[in-house]
Amino acid sequence: MALASVVPQAVRVGAELLVVTDGSDPATASVAARHGARFLALDAGAGANAKRNAGVAAARGDLVVFIDDDISAPAGWLDALLAGAAGAPEHDVLGGPIRARLEGGGPRACGRESAPITTLDLGAGDRDAEFVWGANMAVRRRALDRVGPFDEALDGAGEEEDWQRRFLATGGRTRYLARATVEHRRVGADAGVRSLARAAYFRGRSARRYDVVKGVAPGLAGELRVLAGCGWHVVRRRCLAGVVMAAHAWGRVVGALRARGVGVRADSVAG
Repeated sequence: MALASVVPQAVRVGAELLVVTDGSDPATASVAARHGARFLALDAGAGANAKRNAGVAAARGDLVVFIDDDISAPAGWLDALLAGAAGAPEHDVLGGPIRARLEGGGPRACGRESAPITTLDLGAGDRDAEFVWGANMAVRRRALDRVGPFDEALDGAGEEEDWQRRFLATGGRTRYLARATVEHRRVGADAGVRSLARAAYFRGRSARRYDVVKGVAPGLAGELRVLAGCGWHVVRRRCLAGVVMAAHAWGRVVGALRARGVGVRADSVAG
């Protein structure tokens, strides 16, 4: 779906397409070839930032656009991104809205919680921003050369944020482009509570690790309070989306416990 939505837009403006995977994936290689994209396969488990770095090294253009394989780009997305880049030459990082699209509506929700997958909505107008996210982000090569590569040691949380923090520290500017929208999709079983909770648990573990690196991680008591609040939300609101929130909070608690040397067999919670 990602390539099918992006290829016609890229072809029309003469943009090159690269697909980067970690691990041998003949099926993805075949899809890439069918759509006329260059294909790069890294070692298994290389991670998102290793793929970003490989894509940057292989790309020939001045503006490098990053997307994820689970997005769909509506017509006009690339035009809006390129027009925004041309209209803001002093901004070296650009990105746009990321809307959640869960097949069947996703888990039953009470409406008080955000979507259980990555989204971004900074309003209906273009504006300067602190961060945009890697599922819909463009970076000028001069910024990549100045800041250096993405940190391949990061996994699951903080991957592109770490690079953007270094970019901001150099005085770089980021622009949010309200019309450059993509949809972040989950379909079939991947849109169900079990799959979303499993992913949220591991994101929680990673988010806790990254918060420790930043020096902003709360203590164990704080993490437990959030977990308790999520549990209360599920019971009081009968909200299945709250189960996903609780899985994320539990991942953070497990991370805090393991940092204290407390052994916890918790992976089964996520699957």
